[in-house]
Amino acid sequence: MRITRREALAAGAAGLAAAALPGEHSAVAAPAGRALSPEPGGAAPPLSLQPYASYWFPGSLPAGSPAPGVVWRSLAAWDPAKDPDLPFNRSVVPLAARFAPPPPNATARAGQARVCALAAFAHTSGNPSQGAQTADFYALTHWAYLDELVFWGGSSGEGLILAPNAPVVDAAHRNGVPVLGTVFLPPTAYGGQLQWTRDLVRRGPDGGFPLADQLIRVAREYGFDGWFVNAETSGGDARLGADMRDFVAYLGARSKGRGTARNEGLRITWYDAMTVSGGIDWRNRLDEHNAPFFRAARSMFLNFNWDRAGLGSSAGLARRLGRSPYDLWAGIDVEARGWDTPVDWDAVVPAAGPHVVSYGFYRPEWTWTSLPAEARGPAAFHARDDRFWSGQALDPSGQALDPSAPEAGPWRPPAASVADRSTLTALPFATTFNTGHGLGWYEKGRRTGESAWNHLGLQDRLPGRRWVIRTAGPRPAVGFAFDDAWRGGSSLLVEGRLAAPAELELYACRLPFPDAMVVELAHRTDPGSAAVRVELAVAVDDGVAYLPAGVLRAGGRGWTTAKVRAGAKLRGRKGRTVRALGVRLTAPDGGAVRWRLGRLAVRDAAPPAPAPPVAPAVTASHVGPGGTAELRLSWSAPAGSAVRQYEVRQALPGGRFRFLGGTCGHAYYVPALRRTDGEAATRIEVRAVDELYTVSAPASLTFRW
Repeated sequence: MRITRREALAAGAAGLAAAALPGEHSAVAAPAGRALSPEPGGAAPPLSLQPYASYWFPGSLPAGSPAPGVVWRSLAAWDPAKDPDLPFNRSVVPLAARFAPPPPNATARAGQARVCALAAFAHTSGNPSQGAQTADFYALTHWAYLDELVFWGGSSGEGLILAPNAPVVDAAHRNGVPVLGTVFLPPTAYGGQLQWTRDLVRRGPDGGFPLADQLIRVAREYGFDGWFVNAETSGGDARLGADMRDFVAYLGARSKGRGTARNEGLRITWYDAMTVSGGIDWRNRLDEHNAPFFRAARSMFLNFNWDRAGLGSSAGLARRLGRSPYDLWAGIDVEARGWDTPVDWDAVVPAAGPHVVSYGFYRPEWTWTSLPAEARGPAAFHARDDRFWSGQALDPSGQALDPSAPEAGPWRPPAASVADRSTLTALPFATTFNTGHGLGWYEKGRRTGESAWNHLGLQDRLPGRRWVIRTAGPRPAVGFAFDDAWRGGSSLLVEGRLAAPAELELYACRLPFPDAMVVELAHRTDPGSAAVRVELAVAVDDGVAYLPAGVLRAGGRGWTTAKVRAGAKLRGRKGRTVRALGVRLTAPDGGAVRWRLGRLAVRDAAPPAPAPPVAPAVTASHVGPGGTAELRLSWSAPAGSAVRQYEVRQALPGGRFRFLGGTCGHAYYVPALRRTDGEAATRIEVRAVDELYTVSAPASLTFRW
C-alpha cells in the first residue's frame, strides 16, 4: 500500500523497520539477516516436518541469503507434483451459494455497497498450513458482511506472491466468501526491484504470460478464488504498463472454464497504484490513468486518500464503462486505530441516499493485534470483533446503528450499511458454535484435548447477526465462551437478569420444514444460574412459533439434550420455509441466568454415519527429545459419504483418547505426539465427521517408536 508520512517516520532511515504483525503494514521487507518477530502468544519455532503456507518470488530471487526460517522460491519453477506441502495447503470446501435475507435494520441495504477485507493472519513466512497449538489467533467469524477476503502478506525479504492457507479458505467458502491470494510488488523504499515486475509480466513465445498460467494453476491446485494484484514498484514505462494491463486481463480470461464454478474465471482485484504510464501514482479514484486496469480486473481497490468528489466521479465512470460502481472498494485503513479511525462514511455509504461505491478494510485484524497483553484471550477478541462489525451496542437491529440517532457514534460498522448474507438453505444443518480456536477440545461436553489450538477449517457456520435480542426487559449479554463446550472449543453463553422473556435470533435462513423436521439442542445452566425455560423460536411465513424445548433447573446440572419435532408442530402453518431460527429464554422467578447453548441441529431423517477414511498412513515422522514425535499423516476420502471434516485422536490406556487435531482435507500434521508410559507403539485413529457431527467408525494406524 502507499507509504504514508506516518509510516515513513516510523520506518526511519532504513525504511524496513515495520513488521507484519502486530504493527505496520505486513507487505514490507525484514532487515537483511533478521527474522521477523513472532506473534504474541504464537507457536513454537518451526519443526522440521511442519508445512507452511506457500510464498514465492515471480522468477529471480534476491541477492544474498534469506533470513532464518525463510525459504526463497521461484513461482516459475513451481511444480505441484513436486510440492510435498500441497496436500496440507489444499482447500476442499466448495464456495457456498448464499442469499441476502431482509436486513434487520432500516439503514442496511441489499444490492449496494459490499465489503472487501485485506487481513494478515500471520507473517508471510512461518505461517502454519493447518493451524497451531495456540488460541491466540485472528479467528475471523463475521463472514456474513464480507464479499471478498484477501489473504494479505508478502515482503521483499520473504516472497512477493502469497497463497492463502487451507483453513482460511475452507472457513470462508463454507460461508460463501471467496478468498484471494496476494501478488505484491513493493515500493523501492521497501526493497522492491523493478526486475520482479518484469519477471511477472514476461511474455512467452506465444504472446501469453507463463506466470499468469502459474498463478491460475496455483489457485486451482490450492482451491482458492483469485488474486489481489498490488504493483507498487516505481521506474516502469508505458510498455511495462501495457504489459501489466494485458497480464491482468489474461489472468482473468485465461482461467475461465478451467474448473471454475459457472465457467467463471478467477476473481482479480487491482490495487490503485500503477497507472497505464507504467509509473506509480496513487490516484485515489477511478480515472483515465487506471481505468484500463479496472476494465481488465473484476474489481479495484482505491487508495486511502479518496474524497467525496473523487468517489462520485469514480462511480459515474464505472457506470459509463458498463460496470457496477460497487466493484470499486474505497480503502479504509483501520490497522492503527480500528473503530477510532476517522472516516467520511457518507462519501461511501450515505445514510440518506444510494451508496456510492463499496469499501475495503485494510487490516481489520486490529481487533486481535491491539489486544493488550494482560487481556489476550479468545473471548476478549470476539467481544472486540463483534463491536467492530456490529457496533458498540452489539445490536445490528438497534436504533444506535442509524447515523441520525443521538446515540450513534462516529464509527459506522458494516451492520449499519451492508446487508448480511446467509448460506443456510438446505438440510441438514448443525452448529456447535465452534469459532475455530479454543483453550481445549470437547466432545459431548467432555474435554478430550488439553492443548490450546486454532484451525479455521473446523469453524462452524455461526450466527451472522451479533446480536439480535427482542425483550421488554434489560438485554442479557451474549457471546462465545471458551471455558466449556459441547463440541469443539466454544459454546454460546447468555447471561444476565431476565425480567422479561428474551428472544435471541441466531440464524437467518431459507430452510424447508418437512413434517419430519427435527431440531436438536444441547444446552445447560451454569452454577449460580436461575432456572431457565427454553423455547425454540422458528420464524415461518405467517409469524414466529415458540416450541417448548424444556426447563433447565437452577444451579447447573450438566449438559442436557432436547429434541423438538418442529415439522409436526408446524404442520398447517402458511408456507413451508423457515426464515429464522433462534431461542426464547424465560427465567420463571425473574432471576439472573447463565445459560449455554452447545449444539443446534436441524434435520429431517437421521442419515447413516459416514464411512471411515480410507488407508490412513504415516507419510513422514521425526522423533524428538522427551518422548515426542512429529508426524505427517494422509488418508483418502470414503466413497459415497458426505464428510465435513476429519478428526485425529490418540488412543490412551484405559480406553481414553486424546484429541490431536482435525482438518477438512486429507492430510494432517501432528506437531507433538506424546509417548505414553514408554509404549513401543501408539495407535492413532482418524474419523470422518458429517454435517450433523456424526462420526464414523475409526480408521486406525500404528506409529512405532
